[in-house]
Amino acid sequence: MAGAARRVGAETSATRALIVEATNQLIRDEGYASVSTRRVAARAGLKPSLVHYYFPTTDDLLVEVSRQGAAQSDRMIEEALASDDPLRALWGFFIDTSRVAMALEFMALANHRPAVREYMAQHSEEMRARQVEILKHMLGDRLDRLDGFDAAGFSVVLAGIGRAVVMEQGLGVKTGHAEAIRIVEGWLDKLAA
Repeated sequence: MAGAARRVGAETSATRALIVEATNQLIRDEGYASVSTRRVAARAGLKPSLVHYYFPTTDDLLVEVSRQGAAQSDRMIEEALASDDPLRALWGFFIDTSRVAMALEFMALANHRPAVREYMAQHSEEMRARQVEILKHMLGDRLDRLDGFDAAGFSVVLAGIGRAVVMEQGLGVKTGHAEAIRIVEGWLDKLAA
């Protein structure tokens, strides 16, 4: 039947979840370049054709893995923002090293896979807008205590310093990290005062 849409497995399928988890494991253990239909299928104990049934292209699979990772990060950020000390909890999220290996892999992956890059950029813009909205509501005029900062700039600076520290630690670099963390914590103290 010409022009018919290809059938794709249900998003709630246990098999689909197994494929995504196998892909996560491959990325975590061997890097994003190790992901192929055959390798994912072998890791999941499935036939390669079943991987294609759920994910017609490798990009479809990688975007889904990215989407699920982003959803997990979103939940962690929302938990931080709902905590008793949301600014420090948000900062704690940004400097959490538990996701460094996957973060590095996905940045490299986005550099080579336009579909993943597009998804990650769109999601990052949406999450940044959410953080800015919450910071404006939470801090109001208190951001004036930090010369020159507004909510958008503060969000970028927190995330950027956190990301630099985490990624550099993943490489074994430590110079300047304690000093940068002290600077940020000084800002948080000013905002809490």
